[in-house]
Amino acid sequence: MTTILVTGGTGTLGRLVAERLRGDGHEVRVLSRKAEPYAVDLREGGPALDRAVDGADVIVHCASSPRGGDEEAARNLIAAARRAGVPHLVYISIVGVDRVPFGYYKAKLAVERLIEESGLGWTVLRTTQFHEFVHDILRTFAKSPVMPLPAGLDDQPIEVSEVAGRLAELAVGPPAGRVPVMGGPEVRTFRDLARAYLRAEGRRRAVVSVPLAGKTYRAFRAGGHLAPEQAVGKGTFEEFLARR
Repeated sequence: MTTILVTGGTGTLGRLVAERLRGDGHEVRVLSRKAEPYAVDLREGGPALDRAVDGADVIVHCASSPRGGDEEAARNLIAAARRAGVPHLVYISIVGVDRVPFGYYKAKLAVERLIEESGLGWTVLRTTQFHEFVHDILRTFAKSPVMPLPAGLDDQPIEVSEVAGRLAELAVGPPAGRVPVMGGPEVRTFRDLARAYLRAEGRRRAVVSVPLAGKTYRAFRAGGHLAPEQAVGKGTFEEFLARR
């Protein structure tokens, strides 16, 4: 039996990774800021983090925040893993972190580099955005009578349970470095995704395309966050909406 620490283990992805690993018979430790007995703020580190890491065979690092602190958290986690002699660190990243100059993406790329240079055995998996992320964006846009969408933007959402399954596989295997990315089954326009969302919610909104400016928007429009050549996901956005 393998002892596996899942950071962010109460989150959208981490919870499913922990469930999958437990179902496969592994001992799983769930680390998050409030989940006892491994309640740790990775940005602060300290003895509680050392206790969580001690004796772990693998760490699956799912904890992340668009509000900042990912690099500091990764440094603390890597340092604790080194002290404990953890042989394998698995990290979930995002397709396009090296192509889209978005602040959160830059932080994820910086964490990748910290892990690659850590001296630990490591595996990094990049995926396209989860269905949940696209759903939440569209729900926000739909709050007004007119639904504004960034013009010319596509997305390729993926089913989070499929990503969790792949991470669980990687966690029980040897360090693999950078593995092939996972993309959702379809590249879709944001307008098309918005129509699917409105149908599922039984709502009517005028959808208006809004052109934006800047390097980040141009990189998204160019498809820097997409992986059409790796459309390995199965679950569609409509299937996700139907389950909600």
